Amino acid sequence: MKLGNLIASAAAIGLVSGMLAAATTPAVAAEKKVTFRTGSTFPLRLVQLGTLGVSFAKKVQLISGGSIRIRLYEPKALAPPLEYFDAIAKGSIDAAWSTPGYWYGKEKALAMFAAVPFGPEAGEYAAWIYYGGGHKLMDDIYAKHGIKSLICGVIAPEASGWFRKEIKSVEDLKGLKMRFFGLGAKVMQKMGVSTQLLAGGDIYPALERGTIDATEFSMPAIDLKLGFYQIAKHYYFPGWHQQSTLFEFMMNKKKWDGLSKTQQAQITVACGDNFREGLAEGEAIQVAALKELRAKGVTIHRWPPEMLAKLEAAWNEVAKEEAASDANFAKVWASYAAFRAGYKTWKDVGYLK
Repeated sequence: MKLGNLIASAAAIGLVSGMLAAATTPAVAAEKKVTFRTGSTFPLRLVQLGTLGVSFAKKVQLISGGSIRIRLYEPKALAPPLEYFDAIAKGSIDAAWSTPGYWYGKEKALAMFAAVPFGPEAGEYAAWIYYGGGHKLMDDIYAKHGIKSLICGVIAPEASGWFRKEIKSVEDLKGLKMRFFGLGAKVMQKMGVSTQLLAGGDIYPALERGTIDATEFSMPAIDLKLGFYQIAKHYYFPGWHQQSTLFEFMMNKKKWDGLSKTQQAQITVACGDNFREGLAEGEAIQVAALKELRAKGVTIHRWPPEMLAKLEAAWNEVAKEEAASDANFAKVWASYAAFRAGYKTWKDVGYLK
């Protein structure tokens, strides 16, 4: 191509680029700046549980070009963590980084969108949430309370508990006081355990003082950071109550509705990438954590089949009772159970046993 033609082509490209910039810049500039004062139910430096929230906030700010700022606060800075639901519904705070299982006391069915005992691994869970109607059901429940929530992360299987003494039978569980989360707490109650829900930062002091005898919280890499091994040396697997755990960005619905469609999409996309990050990171960091825990004198146990069978039987009882006592739970449970039954036809042929 001759020099003159090159110059003409470059000029044309420059003209088109300028026109595109002129067309798009005002739209970007028109996006109003929004800040979400966001309480976290987890310490922000805590592996995955907190750091995924921090990562999400950074992604949103970058993707939105700075038009959306998620200002995260440590637990208790804005309100007690287990009171975020009411605070967001009233508009006292804008949002929270949390998990739906904390709101069982407000809506039993929300626990189904956090972790389900003897439930699915992350792939199957995501399939139901995103393509099986799960997220729509969750959306409808929150909307009644003036809240909008997006699934915004997932982590790999958790452990099922830290105990001071070895648990050899169901009899050894009876009478224990234990911190337990979500629907799994109902199962443990049928085993004779007295359960209570404590926020992450309150568990170690309760264990140290003897207010509780045992606890479950999360996976090895996370539990290691919280130091439970200093008090309880018996660590049990698998996490039958949380084979995968979902996290959320929950917002005051009026605040969400006031965003532009572009801003709503930016938050949604960031949540989707956080789902990917949570699963991949969670699977990658457990080996080193288990090795370190063993070096600190922790004994790793795996529940025998007969114990798991008793726990699963208790869970089946709990599920029936919850569905019978709450219409929303019954609706969500019917959707979840139907999806799992159908999915099993694929799982049985598509995956290695």
